[in-house]
Amino acid sequence: MRTILLACYAPHAVSGLIKGSDREAAVKKLLDSVGGKLESMMYTRGEFDVMAIAEMPDQNTAMGLTMAIRASGAFTKITTLEELDMIPVIAAAQKAAKVYEPAG
Repeated sequence: MRTILLACYAPHAVSGLIKGSDREAAVKKLLDSVGGKLESMMYTRGEFDVMAIAEMPDQNTAMGLTMAIRASGAFTKITTLEELDMIPVIAAAQKAAKVYEPAG
């Protein structure tokens, strides 16, 4: 399952970056520990400071990893997005649209 992690560093974590902490190596090690694989990592300008694209074994692993990252206190915000196969999503939407009755 392909996953995108978007995050904003907390001030103390930014200090670590300035001191030269190799975050890409740390992210690779973290993902390896849960059976994932880092595809790419980049620092960004705008709403988020960093983005990582990773392959995860499943949704539970992705959410567990996100919880561990959140609990570390190194980020003020983290968002986890997962890639979807839109064919079954659209099929489910089409089924639901046939029976859904909106209010009013």
